[in-house]
Amino acid sequence: MKLAVGPLQYYWSRVEVLQFYESLRDSCADIVYLGETVCSRRHELRLADWLEVAEMLDEAGKKVILSTQVLLESGQDLTTLRKIAENTRYQVEANDMGAVRLMQGRPFIAGPFLNIYNAPTRDLLAGLGAVRWVMPLEMGRDTLGQIQSEGERRIPAEIFSYGKLPLAFSARCFTARNRNIPKDNCQYVCMDHPDGLLMRTKEGQPFLTINGIQTQSALVYTLLDQLHAFGALGAEVVRISPQSRHTLEILSIFRKVMDGTLGLAEANDQLLPLMPEGPCNGYWFGRPGLEMAA
Repeated sequence: MKLAVGPLQYYWSRVEVLQFYESLRDSCADIVYLGETVCSRRHELRLADWLEVAEMLDEAGKKVILSTQVLLESGQDLTTLRKIAENTRYQVEANDMGAVRLMQGRPFIAGPFLNIYNAPTRDLLAGLGAVRWVMPLEMGRDTLGQIQSEGERRIPAEIFSYGKLPLAFSARCFTARNRNIPKDNCQYVCMDHPDGLLMRTKEGQPFLTINGIQTQSALVYTLLDQLHAFGALGAEVVRISPQSRHTLEILSIFRKVMDGTLGLAEANDQLLPLMPEGPCNGYWFGRPGLEMAA
């Protein structure tokens, strides 16, 4: 089982981003996804900068994968997508069907936003070049198991196992709207919220997190105590989504559980204080996402 660091979902300063990826050089992560997947207005790093980070991590022995943007909104976004698809050094995570088409049958990772909900869809994408697929974030274990037991092209799965779930994308920037400023003059206010802006109900309960044009779960999705079941479900990669603090410690906890050197009770005790919000895992069990099943 491989341990992956997913693409950065938030808008951090250039220095913070470079320091974060520098810290991953000697981490226990096997795979690192790079690139802007949320909003092209987040311009602290351009594609050339991401490629420099990729080279640094590649030299450190990490498997580097370039992630494509989920919602393209301009000609410049399309130009960047084409450059990512045309690169021959690093594997690509395709997050929309335009990226799949540009890969022209070359191997790629089918991202979680391609909406693979059945075996025929997975088989179709495998026929187009997908060598691994990331399970849709709201899918449960039973559906995953069914898909992986059916079809003709049973490629391995990757499971989002820790982090705030990126649930939806919109052309509207919710963070800018929260400040009553237009999207085209957003003043990059996402940078004020390194783990997204938490929304609460009138009763004060966590509801959602807004992150620019992306809507996330309010709570932190964690499948730490389900890692033992992944192999039987045809999964080979555990994905950890970066957060502004403690990502290295979180990676270490998951690695120790995967290696059998840390018990689940102790691991959960160590993990909970590192979360920016409380835990949830409801989707995995086919229940409301905000729930935390024992």
